[in-house]
Amino acid sequence: MEYKDYYSVLGVARSASAEEIKKAFRKAARKYHPDINQEKDAEVRFKDVNEAYEVLKDPERRAAYDRLGNASPDGAQGQGRYQPPPDWDQRHSFSGAGPDGNEHFSDFFETLFRRGAGGEGSRRHAPPTDSHGRIEITIEESYNGAERTLSLREPVMDPNGTISMKDRNILVHVPKGVVQGQSIRLSGQGGSGGDLFLEITFAAHPVFHLAGKDLYVDLPITPWEAALGGKVVMPTPSGRVDLNIPSNARTGQKLRLNGKGLPGKPAGNIYATLKIVNPKVETDDQRALFKRMVKEMPFDPRAHLGGDQK
Repeated sequence: MEYKDYYSVLGVARSASAEEIKKAFRKAARKYHPDINQEKDAEVRFKDVNEAYEVLKDPERRAAYDRLGNASPDGAQGQGRYQPPPDWDQRHSFSGAGPDGNEHFSDFFETLFRRGAGGEGSRRHAPPTDSHGRIEITIEESYNGAERTLSLREPVMDPNGTISMKDRNILVHVPKGVVQGQSIRLSGQGGSGGDLFLEITFAAHPVFHLAGKDLYVDLPITPWEAALGGKVVMPTPSGRVDLNIPSNARTGQKLRLNGKGLPGKPAGNIYATLKIVNPKVETDDQRALFKRMVKEMPFDPRAHLGGDQK
């Protein structure tokens, strides 16, 4: 039985995201579709592309494929046969037909995901393979460091060659200053004793926007704070701090707090973009105050537009 490298078939890395796999499948399917490509092996390539996508688009099926390694259990392609778990559900079970309803999958696919016939090779251990996943953290967890417990559901092969899906928990240490796209390596936690690489993603934050190690925040200020300047209190991941507002500040003006972003060498910064917010005028005294400002502070913000503004 010939081993099939589904990642190579689609032309993607083993760490490819679900979206990258989908894009690669669509591109390859268009390229090798028999109605478009008249080359001799186009139909075979088209079937391989469909089969690869059927495996890699499903997270559990992909995990099973990754965990069993990239060769047969005895290390020689064509010798090992795998026994799927008894509770392998409909998401992993196929009638033998491809996406078009009549194209059969390969013997490798049928053996791995349908027939599951046992054999001497299946009683041996798969070679170590690296596994890849994602972990979503908060800005505060990157700022302070954290520990997270993850539950993984993975295929495990017993000495008789039978595979079952089992849960296990692993402790993940999130170091200070990790950034979007960085990976945490967990030695020995991947396929058959390989390493597990967890790509860092960040949850949306109600206050800050993250770019690399820098944090961005829109900071509302009053008209008098903008005009007179002074200190205002603003949030940071480590707590509230005083920020000096220069006099005659304007909406859209950006102020920087050096080293207050994600920690590192160097640490990131926090950039506060000022936004002047006018109070709601509700009483006669408040209206009188604004009328007095009209008289005592003549100002035309549209003068630069030209023309008669009166």
